[in-house]
Amino acid sequence: MAKDIALSPPAPREPVPAVGQGITATTGSVKAIPLKGRGCYNARMANVVSIIMAGGQGSRLYPLTKVRSKPAVPVAGRFRLIDISISNCIHSNVRSIFVLTQFASESLHRHIFTTYRFDNFHRDFITLLSAQQTLENRNWYQGTADAVRQNLNFIEDAGSLILVLAGDHLYRMDYRKFLESHERTGADISVAVTPVRAEQAPEFGVMKVNSQGRITEFSEKPKAAADIDRMSVPEDIFKKFGVPDEGRTHLASMGVYLFNQNVLRDLLAHNDYKDFGREVIPHAIGERRVFGHFFDGYWEDIGTIPSFFEAHMDLTRPLPKFDFYDEDRPIFTQARFLPGSKILASEVENAILCEGSIVNRSRIRDSIVGIRSRIGDNCRLERTVIMGADYFESREDQALNRENGVPDVGVGRDCEIRNAIVDKNARIGHGVRLVNRNGAANESAENYVIVDGIIVVPKSAVIPDGTVI
Repeated sequence: MAKDIALSPPAPREPVPAVGQGITATTGSVKAIPLKGRGCYNARMANVVSIIMAGGQGSRLYPLTKVRSKPAVPVAGRFRLIDISISNCIHSNVRSIFVLTQFASESLHRHIFTTYRFDNFHRDFITLLSAQQTLENRNWYQGTADAVRQNLNFIEDAGSLILVLAGDHLYRMDYRKFLESHERTGADISVAVTPVRAEQAPEFGVMKVNSQGRITEFSEKPKAAADIDRMSVPEDIFKKFGVPDEGRTHLASMGVYLFNQNVLRDLLAHNDYKDFGREVIPHAIGERRVFGHFFDGYWEDIGTIPSFFEAHMDLTRPLPKFDFYDEDRPIFTQARFLPGSKILASEVENAILCEGSIVNRSRIRDSIVGIRSRIGDNCRLERTVIMGADYFESREDQALNRENGVPDVGVGRDCEIRNAIVDKNARIGHGVRLVNRNGAANESAENYVIVDGIIVVPKSAVIPDGTVI
């Protein structure tokens, strides 16, 4: 079912010649601000419609995806993964956005509805396209290509170029440069590619390009040493496109594609291909002009618990690889009217404390404390992600917790937590130790999971007083 985001009228704005327009605050109010780049991008980007793939189950991120889709997973203490792709679109002046959803989508729908509101005086929109059964098709989305195929009628008049994005990657990209590359090469399809080392090649779809950047061969997650070696890219190719090889020998697909709409329709009309990376792109290489667009910035598919955890640990470092503190290109999210963090006689080192959090006489190191978090007295947090809470508990709520024998939302007193992710609204009792004392690599229980040695406490889980894991 297609659902258009409600539009709210903006404050009056002054025209700014030869620049784009962007959301300047998470309230959703819109005014004119400069976007870096040439003014001619405005008209050209108006022909681009973005399709954000946000329907996946995200089983490798379980239990963070137990009750929500992967793009709805909280990131960096106050954002959602979907915010990354939408913010990239806004900063690139791509304002015609479809979000395709399917699995456990209520949380994601609610976040988008309450966060992104464009004004009444432009054609900007964000439209949710939920998987649905029709008289012509009784199936749910079978993959990325199938999801787009089922919704082609909705995007028919939206734009002549289709930008296909994943809703669960962490990166910052100017899609205007992507368009420029697409037009310069006369491509039918452009694929964003990033250099990786040979040992990383089995994790990605990798491709070879010629001296013009045209993709000549594609291999999906090659495993054999001979196949990996065959897909290596010569050093002079990297140099030609201004990318230092730095020991990187392969080009990995980022799952970011730009199609001419007529080409996309033709590719999807005469087959039942379900996935872009495994089927559509490899098939198109022999029949269409498919080019690679080189991207050498930070890009991470944080689709597993270890990659998600390490990306968050990097955010706590003095100079993280991904910068949430970029004033020119901020990441937008839901507007919250929360007080600042309160820290009572605590020791904090290399940590992010989000708004509304309260830390009582504790030690926090290399950790992220999300919105509305409460950390009790004499706690020690190391290499931990506390996602926070959706609400503050009142004194009456806490008194009721005492009657029911359950901990308050947050972390109780005298707790030790290391190498862990604690999802939203979790209740960690007093004297709890989440330290993986047995050194388990993988373990599953009712109220926690251990994945590659990382303890994960699901959303709203209860860890009773004195528990040691």
